[in-house]
Amino acid sequence: MTEQIYDIICMGRAAVDFYGDQIGSRLEDMTGFSKYLGGSAANTAFGCSILGLRAAMLTRVGDEHMGRFVREELARAGVDVSHVVTDPSRLTGLVVLGIKDQDTFPLIFFRTDCADMAVSVEDFDERFIASSKAFLVNGTHCSTEHTYHTAKTALEMARRNGVKTVFDIDYRPVLWGLTRLGDGETRFISDDGVSRHLQSLLPLFDLIVGTEEEIHIAGGSTDTLQALRTIRELSQAIIVLKRGPYGATVFDGAIPADLDDGITVKGVKVE
Repeated sequence: MTEQIYDIICMGRAAVDFYGDQIGSRLEDMTGFSKYLGGSAANTAFGCSILGLRAAMLTRVGDEHMGRFVREELARAGVDVSHVVTDPSRLTGLVVLGIKDQDTFPLIFFRTDCADMAVSVEDFDERFIASSKAFLVNGTHCSTEHTYHTAKTALEMARRNGVKTVFDIDYRPVLWGLTRLGDGETRFISDDGVSRHLQSLLPLFDLIVGTEEEIHIAGGSTDTLQALRTIRELSQAIIVLKRGPYGATVFDGAIPADLDDGITVKGVKVE
């Protein structure tokens, strides 16, 4: 039996976020930006590591300055980067973001054929997947035939070896080709094809995490309870519903008649 030397392996988006320094401004009016590690999977690995877990990252970055930045930021946090592969043919994904007001967060994804979407079954083996207690993949890496195959292969390896599997739904309509390229701000568009695609993988997960909009797309309904029930029909995973300022609600077992009948952890107010 393979020794489990990691607590979690995260596969998926690893990018660079450029946040506008002028809070309250349009992106058009920004005069300066600050650079941060980005990508849901990379941020999860980073966060797990600084909280004391043994985390590893499975992704690709470009053979350029931003790719080296991603690798070095992860390594500085203690994340194992032995499976962060340098792709000589693609660039690291970039995101430009701003905070215009409390309800408006403009962002643009620069991810056309980017490096992390080229992560391949050639980048890992079953021993690596089996060496972790948990394996996480994000939903964006189900959006192309190539990444879907890679994610499914890794998930099947995890299941064979008793590794717990985690799904961060991570739904960005623009990354599924449902909006114009410049519209990264739209967080939800209903699409039966996307729902069916995600649902085909749900039986492979032990834990599913998403916002209300992400639960809607995974469950194929804008009725949150109905979406949860559909997910439950397909998977016995623990479901974590992120509810913004209201915190998060956990559903382990049958979906109740009221969202508040789940196990709710209240949100923490940040000044």
